[in-house]
Amino acid sequence: MYDIAMPTRSSKPSEPEDPNETAFRVVREATEDESDRKVEKKAVKKRRKNPAAVALGRRGGKKGGRARAAKLTPERRKEIAQKAAAARWKKDKESKGE
Repeated sequence: MYDIAMPTRSSKPSEPEDPNETAFRVVREATEDESDRKVEKKAVKKRRKNPAAVALGRRGGKKGGRARAAKLTPERRKEIAQKAAAARWKKDKESKGE
């Protein structure tokens, strides 16, 4: 009947905000000026990540792809690429209802 595909991602936030955090944010926004809020937002984002973990992840991520590519034979790379292309085409066909 309809040929329109619905979006696959949710428009809801990934994790709900704690009511206490919401109340704190509302009071803070009502009592501070805009420049203080921008500085605070940046500080909050920086506190959530462990710098040591970030550095370790970057180190592994930067060398991982090249190391894997160097080990693969051209035939194996071709197999991997064909499998990935087949998966993309399959997903496309499923979304169109074919």
